[in-house]
Amino acid sequence: MNSKEFVKALKDICKEKQISEDVIFDGMTTALEKAYAKDTGLPNIRIEINKDTGEIKGYSYQKVVDEYTDDEDDDAVEILLEDAKKIVPDIKVGETIEEEVSLKDFGRVATMTAKQILVQKVREAERQSIMKEFEDKEGELLVGTLSREDAKNYYVDLGRMHGVLPKSELIKGENLKMGSQVKVYVTKIDDTGKSPLILLSRSHYGFVKRLLENEIPELNDGTVILYSVARDAGSRSKIAVYSEDENVDAVGACIGEKGSRINRITEELGGEKIDVVKYDKDPITFIKNALSPAREVDVYILDEKKKEALAIAEGDNLSLAIGKKGQNVRLAARLTHYKIDVKTHEQVNEEGIDLSNALH
Repeated sequence: MNSKEFVKALKDICKEKQISEDVIFDGMTTALEKAYAKDTGLPNIRIEINKDTGEIKGYSYQKVVDEYTDDEDDDAVEILLEDAKKIVPDIKVGETIEEEVSLKDFGRVATMTAKQILVQKVREAERQSIMKEFEDKEGELLVGTLSREDAKNYYVDLGRMHGVLPKSELIKGENLKMGSQVKVYVTKIDDTGKSPLILLSRSHYGFVKRLLENEIPELNDGTVILYSVARDAGSRSKIAVYSEDENVDAVGACIGEKGSRINRITEELGGEKIDVVKYDKDPITFIKNALSPAREVDVYILDEKKKEALAIAEGDNLSLAIGKKGQNVRLAARLTHYKIDVKTHEQVNEEGIDLSNALH
């Protein structure tokens, strides 16, 4: 390979790996300097690479001193002023004198050292470049291609990296096809291991949040504000929304005409139901809304600091408030951040619960 081919090869690596040419050339320079030192036993070498022609030159250097230091290793890179003046008459103490050296006969071990250092530099630069591209993607929605799987994980091609989608993070009951595009939520980016790790999910509540923002323009522009999301992936989610503009129907904006907007999100979630409720600053009103589809529910705040509430309902509304296997009240509790007990009036009386000091 001639010099121009060498430079082209390095620049092609930079383009392919999307890393700075300076990083590669600096890495190559360092690699050659260390290789020369290993081959000759002399540490005082400076390598210079012409980035246009690929020409490589080496220079041995010595620092001009009045007298040698006590450290024997320094002697190799120092030259007495009187000796230096024989080469460069007007040189001064502290300056450096250089002499070009031959780089033709690198040993096999030295060549391998240079190659290893360069490979390491390329990997480090590529890692940094990838992390710069993905560092702000945590908590975001990405689209990738399912490339392979093992017993526990799917691996999603995200372009320059593969993210890990654990099978435990899938929506319950869904089947993904290899080679298909898939939307994923980034739960964590870890740069502490051998290579960067991007953990993905489709069951995280944040997945629903990002889907909503993508589908509903009013959420993106701030007209409608998403207060909270509670989710049982694959079964049901509840979202609480509001608007600071009294003329905006926040719930209606999310549902869309004839349910068009929310239905598209439900379809992406494999049929998962989504309840859209209105957030209210008054916790009693908010809890009532969150217990939808139950109606005629009396709510009492038992302890504001501990965020404990009691909801009283009868008949069908009791069943709706609790939900199948307690799902509705469980999601309502997550949505409002209140511990909610649901009881009948009869149960309240039987248990002797005092509501005289409760907020109602």
